[in-house]
Amino acid sequence: MSMMVSKEDEVSSEPNVVPLCDVLLVLLIIFMVVTPLIQKGVDVRLPVALNTINMPENPEVVLSIRKDGKMYIGPDQITLDNLQTMIEEAFMTASDKRLYLRADGELEYGNIVDVVEILKAAGVEIVGIITEVKTERID
Repeated sequence: MSMMVSKEDEVSSEPNVVPLCDVLLVLLIIFMVVTPLIQKGVDVRLPVALNTINMPENPEVVLSIRKDGKMYIGPDQITLDNLQTMIEEAFMTASDKRLYLRADGELEYGNIVDVVEILKAAGVEIVGIITEVKTERID
């Protein structure tokens, strides 16, 4: 805080906001650098597709399948044996009855087919496949 004394001996105090602005700018830079590094969900290399649509910001039920075949609903690891019961439990509390599938691009096609069969048996009607957006190169 700075203080000034005028000619008439009146004391006037004004806050010095320059240090506050410096701190806020540093925090802003930290958040701008760290935010892209924070990844939601399981580490999966998604396939690339040209024709995509936007999915919701925070989907309620996301099934992630890694390259090694490990499956996750949110952060919880599951197996192929208990997939159907875990999906049914997840849909009991979900308001949006859509499942979003995040499968690694190098995963075998047969594994995806097995999972989709179990999802259909669990009553899932709409499955959204999450991909990376393909950018066209103009030469």
